[in-house]
Amino acid sequence: MNPDWLQPDWTAPGAKGLMSTRAGGQSTAPFDRLNLGTAVGDDPAVVARNRAIFRAATGGAAPVFLKQVHGTRVLRLGASHAASNATVEEADASVTTEPGLACTVLVADCLPVLFAAPEGRAVGAAHAGWRGLCGGVLEATLREVCAAAVCGPDEVSVWLGACIGPRRFEVGPDVLEAFGAAGDTAVAACFAPLRPGKWLADLPRLARGRLAAAGVTAISGGTWCTVEDTSRFFSFRRDGVTGRMAAAAWIDR
Repeated sequence: MNPDWLQPDWTAPGAKGLMSTRAGGQSTAPFDRLNLGTAVGDDPAVVARNRAIFRAATGGAAPVFLKQVHGTRVLRLGASHAASNATVEEADASVTTEPGLACTVLVADCLPVLFAAPEGRAVGAAHAGWRGLCGGVLEATLREVCAAAVCGPDEVSVWLGACIGPRRFEVGPDVLEAFGAAGDTAVAACFAPLRPGKWLADLPRLARGRLAAAGVTAISGGTWCTVEDTSRFFSFRRDGVTGRMAAAAWIDR
């Protein structure tokens, strides 16, 4: 694995995870270097080579990419999803109990969240922008992991990857309203007033709060800002036209 990439610091034997950065890869500006997104305007042949680099880092587990729509659907991955010609399905999270598959999400400011059940009985990955987070994508993914692994939320390890940080995520009153900040002091504390009609939102803190409320006790990560670290991370909000990073979780057997 590239030494610049991120890895969960969870204690979850049998489960592995990682998140790519810009490091490595063959894409040229503005997608330099390890762009893994196919719908951003990059050369498809170069993206294919970049994805081969990413797959090698998963120990050969096949990354299953999704058509992400900022929703809450969780896809259960099985053997059919390992085929190179498998249909890309619309979902914002995936869960599997199958070794050889890597639950994968693409991001460039949204929060990637990885899940690991005890003994690697199941893993999952979720794409959590504010809409998906508010809609319950993390809770939905957690439920699927627990059902697949036959375990409780307090047995699941969760890791938050790099996303737009709390000093950079400017939002309007619609986001506060969507999260119900007016009636919840803990949620309101995740929004810092910036100027009239604008707040700075703490996406990782919002995610931690929702996961804790759902019963998760082992939560780590979420300390990197994609917007502020220009050389390390792609950021759509910062650059507009840019590449995509990937975060994946797989069963190591």
